[in-house]
Amino acid sequence: MEPVTVNRANVRRGEVEAVIDGERRILCLTLGALAELETAFSADGLADLAARFSSGRLKATDLIRILGAGLRGGGNRLSDEDVAGMLVDGGLEACATMVRDLLTVTFGGQPPDPRQGIPASR
Repeated sequence: MEPVTVNRANVRRGEVEAVIDGERRILCLTLGALAELETAFSADGLADLAARFSSGRLKATDLIRILGAGLRGGGNRLSDEDVAGMLVDGGLEACATMVRDLLTVTFGGQPPDPRQGIPASR
């Protein structure tokens, strides 16, 4: 059975959606979520944060922090510890795809094609 959600992600608002733990969720890096990430990564600002992310050298803990901030920005009440224990269809590759899509829509790149549906193993 397909997970159900009332809202759908709007990539023009910087949102992406994903199925995590069998539930469709919206992720968004709001200003609050970005401020949270600046603190977590000891970044000097958004440009420093973007440079770190564009390096392509993210650790598993980085993925957890980014996904956690995105989930909280999307209205999900989850801690990073909760996120670390969640299952994602498609495993690590799907997690990396979610983070890539979230960072892309946040920092002004080409948003993912909404016809592609929910990020999954590609």
